[in-house]
Formats: sequence, structure tokens, C-alpha cells
Amino acid sequence: MEKANFRKVYFAGIGGIGMAALARYYLSRGLAVAGYDRTSSHLTDELAAEGAVISFDDSMDAVPADFRDPADTLVVYTPAVPATNIPLSFFRDNGFEVRKRAYVLGQITRDSKSLCFSGTHGKTTTSSMAAHIMHSGAVGCNAFLGGILKGYDSNLILSADSPWSVLEADEYDRSFHQLTPYIAVVNATDPDHLDIYGTEEAYLESFAHFTELIRPDGHLLLRTGLKLVPRPAEGVKVHYFGRTDGDFHADNVRTADGSMFFDFVYPGGRIDNIELGVPVDVNVDNAVAALAAVWLTGTLTPELARSAMASYPGVERRFEFHLKEKGPHGRAIIDDYAHHPDELRRSIESVRALYPGRRLTVAFQPHLYSRTRDFAAEFAAALDLADEVILTDLYPAREEPIPGISSKTIFDLIKNQNKSMIAKEDFVETMKNRNFEILLTAGAGDLSLSVPRLAADIAAASQR
Repeated sequence: MEKANFRKVYFAGIGGIGMAALARYYLSRGLAVAGYDRTSSHLTDELAAEGAVISFDDSMDAVPADFRDPADTLVVYTPAVPATNIPLSFFRDNGFEVRKRAYVLGQITRDSKSLCFSGTHGKTTTSSMAAHIMHSGAVGCNAFLGGILKGYDSNLILSADSPWSVLEADEYDRSFHQLTPYIAVVNATDPDHLDIYGTEEAYLESFAHFTELIRPDGHLLLRTGLKLVPRPAEGVKVHYFGRTDGDFHADNVRTADGSMFFDFVYPGGRIDNIELGVPVDVNVDNAVAALAAVWLTGTLTPELARSAMASYPGVERRFEFHLKEKGPHGRAIIDDYAHHPDELRRSIESVRALYPGRRLTVAFQPHLYSRTRDFAAEFAAALDLADEVILTDLYPAREEPIPGISSKTIFDLIKNQNKSMIAKEDFVETMKNRNFEILLTAGAGDLSLSVPRLAADIAAASQR
């Protein structure tokens, strides 16, 4: 990375959402980009259209000849690509500089003034809110997000001359330890990824180390009430945010005709009448974190806060409406990425607040065998907040099966007797024939791929 003569970048795992953003970033700066992924997707199609050379063949024959010189080619990989990958093994054995995506993002944070959003949950929404605010203002930013920001149709925001960057600081595999934040935000530290960390103590220690990486002239922004004991360097200013307490918080939260407003309180002042573009209760907390981080950059004005938050379009799969029928008895289908027990609980509570008195059905697809094993009881307790619960097949992602662990592990712990298990491939037909009122689909797997078809079928049927 420190070499000035890298003019080409090869990505092993280029189709991942985070890798695709980096590939686009380098393409925008005139570098040649190539890469490998296991299967094609809309992201790889878009990258190819923008000039990247992409293969789906795990062989050296598929690596372009002009990307085989270690003197001018940087190799970036994601841990999702196995070490046995043939091109990756070649690069490692032949003197190439081979770096994880997290290291490359770290270099970007060292070359800019970065806002890095961390936490068990809330990273994608808060970072995308902050990126949208800054992009809407005069200063702009470069942003690398963990989800597709609607309206932008991308997880990347580019600025040719802004000194600011906005990043999602991922704790998985301790990736965020590669970053050098100017402003570090910690949203939540509920234990997760125990397949990596082993214990809650080790998880918290990882976040504590993250706080040590902040620039000495920077800021640490912590949610109130965390177990985390931070260790920022001398000179780092520490601030707190929360729903109702902290240096930054919300006040006068109110709803009217399907809209949600709040007042943003900051040290020495407040900004009244901020409207949420995605009006769900959990986004009040997310907005406070995003606004606080941008306030610390010195670029936030009341006008910018109001206009940007009202126009915030939301992120795909973060409380995304696929069906929203009008009237007091209209049905709704909402898809949310919630895949941790606390995320799931807050998602369900937000739907409850949005549709008081309506019957809520939650369809949940567990994500990872290890997470299901570690938090089965907590998932069951969250799902008990619904009127009806549906569980589908567990989504294994990167993991091999763990004996005795499946969706049924959670199912058996749910106290609500109005529960059922269905195969993922039967989901659409089952729900079309079920008289639900409000449906929330949740999880980080592929159940979400069925939701647009379900919503379209229901909308078409209602027009007949």
C-alpha cells in the first residue's frame, strides 16, 4: 500500500458488497481493476460494465496477464475466499503485496479524516445516515457502507476533493483494528461473533482496543450505558449519546400522520423539528448517533440536519417496506436485516410502535450455526414479542453444520404456541394463503429474496 507505483488492483472476492465498493473507489481514481468471485451477481455485472475484468473461474488462466507483476499490482482479499484459492495462493507465493480489505480501508482512514461507525448493530444505518448528511452538505465525503443506500443505488459515495471519509467499522475478524478514526462511534457492544471471540470479555476487549486507535486530535462517541471501558489516547475527546441522556440526545419525539419528528439536543443547543425520512422508532437513536458524529466535524447546520434527515432514503434490507396498503386495515410487509437478538427485539418493537394494536407476524431466518447455538434463548425471547412466529431454514453462510443446531433449536424455546416452521422454498405460497396483517421478515440470510415476489403477488391479487 505504501508503494507509489501500484496502478492495478486485483480483488479476490470482488463480488462482496464491501469489496465491490473498494473496487469502484479505485476505478474512480483511474486504476485498473480485476478480480475473482465464485458466482456472478448484479454487483459483478455493474463492476464489469464500469471497466473491471472479472472471472468466476478459480484458475490462473482467468487472471489477466497484466495483473501478474508484483511491482505494480496490489492484491486485496476477503476472508470469505478460502486460502486454497489458486490465484490467491499464487499471489502470496510470488512476492505480491496481499492485503485484507480491512487493511486497505485502514489506509483510506489514514489518508483522510474518517468517521468510523462500530457496534454489534446499527453500523450500516448510522454510517449511511452520516454519509447522506455530509454528501448533502457543502463539504461532501467518500463513504464505504455495509448496505445499498436507496436513492444512490450503491454502497459507495465518492467525492473528488473532500477530506472526509465515512466507514462502517466491522468487528468481525477484528477488522476494525486496521482503522485510524478521527471520529469513532460505538453504537452497541452486545456480544456477537463468539465463534471468533469466544467470550463476552474478549469481545469487549476488542472494542476497547478499537478506541485506542483514534487519532490523538480526534473524538470518541459512545452510546450511554455500554459495558465497554474505553482506552482512548491522551488528547482524544470523549462524548456520549443516547435516546434521552448524554451529551447528544433526542427530545420531544412525536408522530403525526405516519411521520416521525424529534428535536436533536447537542452541547449548548438544539435543533428542533427534525423529520425522519424512514419514520421508525429505532431510527431516532440512529439519527442521534449520525447527527452527533457530523456535528463533531463542525459542518452540521440546522438547515442541513433537517433537510438531510427528511430526505434520508434508507438502506436496502434495513426496515424496508415492500407492501404498505392504505387505510386502518391495510396490510404491510417489512424486511429487516436483524440477525442478532437485540436487533430483532428492537425491530419488532419498532413495528409494534408503528402499528399499535395490529396483529404482527414475524418470519425469521436464523443466520449462522454458531450464532444460533450461542443465542437461541435470546432469539426465542425476542420472537415471543410477536403474535405469530414463523421460522425457516437456517442460513449457514460461511459455516459448516454444528451437530444438533438448527432453526428448531430456537423454535423449541419459543413460548408462543402460535408458531410454525416452513421450508424457505414454500414461504411465498404459504404467506399468500395466510391472512396476516403486518408481516416482518428478519435475518441476514436469503429469505429476503422471496419478499419482493410475495409483495408483488399480494398487490396483484388485491387489484383483481
